[in-house]
This record gives sequence, structure tokens and C-alpha cells, in this order.
Amino acid sequence: MTSHDVVARVRRLARTRRVGHGGTLDPMATGVLVIGVGRGTRLLTYVIGSVKGYAATIRLGQTTITDDAEGEVVATAPAGHVTDAAIRDGLAALTGAIEQVPSAVSAIKVDGKRAYKRVREGEQVMLAARPVTISRLDVLAIRRPAPDVVDVDVEVVCSSGTYVRAIARDLGAGLAVGGHLTALRRTAVGGFTLAEASTLEELEKVAPEVVNLPLAEAARRFFAVREATVDEARTLSHGGPLDRAGIDGSYAVFAPDGGLLAIVREREGRARPEVVFTG
Repeated sequence: MTSHDVVARVRRLARTRRVGHGGTLDPMATGVLVIGVGRGTRLLTYVIGSVKGYAATIRLGQTTITDDAEGEVVATAPAGHVTDAAIRDGLAALTGAIEQVPSAVSAIKVDGKRAYKRVREGEQVMLAARPVTISRLDVLAIRRPAPDVVDVDVEVVCSSGTYVRAIARDLGAGLAVGGHLTALRRTAVGGFTLAEASTLEELEKVAPEVVNLPLAEAARRFFAVREATVDEARTLSHGGPLDRAGIDGSYAVFAPDGGLLAIVREREGRARPEVVFTG
């Protein structure tokens, strides 16, 4: 199931076309997909850029064309000799602020065409490295299910735009045995975690009331908060700027009655609205 498939299902359940998601999941992956419904879609642009958490399994000893288990194996090398210490050192080298080459089979556009489409048509695709931050890359387990392969369970916390498939590929390349991803589960998107997620089956039972986190509550969790006066609320509801409050980045402004007014950012000496939810 693709992220687009999930959006289509939620549109049907919520009985509205106004549904979107906050960051694509690979079809092979499971876990957290943040969905916005109605006015909630206007917050998704902020969700997309947030920090992500994953649980993943890397298989050493096999290279695939997609860097994950969905692609055909294109090379093998015995990995049984690779020590636990070497694996941990290899992962440590991939941690922090790094330049990562995205997987060739990805949705990144090359001259207007998706990279994965070019690969499927037989082209050689080389994507430019891009800066990402992998703040945590912890080993949960190292297993040896067969003499020539090693499976490594990891926990990842990374910036938006990081390819966990590329971590598997680069670990395998660094150890000279090849590697690919065999399992991927997104455990968190920003402050939204797997523990509070609903399955599609659960949403079916409560449709059309599929929203389990109201807009105002989501904004209070995700953003710094500013409480507006009655006069400020009136100004902001018409798209006008407020005086600065000295808050960095985008933040949420709430009306005296607790309703979400807008997302603002301070620039040019004023707090200017980026998204207004009233008026």
C-alpha cells in the first residue's frame, strides 16, 4: 500500500476530498503516516520537514537494485566474517551531519522525470549527495541467520530527506559486502508516535469521525504557542501582522477562546501570518 492509497481510503472514510499526508512512506514500510483532514491539511507542510524515527533491519551480504527487499539482488558477498564491532563502527561513521546520496530508485526528479522510472527503463542514475542529519543510529540486535548473511536491527532518528535504504547500502559498501533494507517501520514523525496511531481498520469503525487529534491540540503539541488578546485575534483573523514576541521559527497563535488562529513567523520586525485559520 502506498501513501497515496492511504489518503484515498481516508478520503472515502472521512467523506471529503480535503485529505493529505505529511511525508511519503515507501510501499514496503509500515508505521506512522500523519494524515491531515479538512483544515488540518494546512499544517502538513510543517510536518513534512520534521524529524523522523524508524526501526529497521539491514541485511549484509546482498546488494539490491532498490537498496531494499523489493528489488532484485544484483550482487552477493559472504558477510559471515564481519564482526559485531566492525558493524557498530560502520554505523557510527554514518551518524551525525553527513552527505548522503539518495537511493537511485526514489521519487526524486531528474530532468523532470522520477529517478525510479529512469532506473526501471534501464538507465544508470546517479543522484547528487545532499546534507542530512542522522542523530541516532543505535544497534538493537545483530543476528546471523545463515553463514553468509548478517541481519542488523537498528533504531534511527534522522532529519527529513534521509533515506534509511541508503544507510543500509552505505553500511554494506563500507564493509565491502553489500547491504540492503529488509524491514522498515516509521515509529515517529515529530511528536506523533506509533503508540497513538490508528490503523485503517480502526478508522473504518469510527468513520466519518476519523480525526483522532483535533487541530488546536495538534498545533499546541507541534509548535511553540502564543496566546493572543482580543484585539490581536481580530487583527490576525484578517491577515494582519502582530508585534514581535521574540519566538524563533514558526509558531501557533491561539484566540482567547482557545481556538487556533494562525501559524506565524517573525520577520522584518513583525509577527506575520503564514497560515490563517479564521476569517
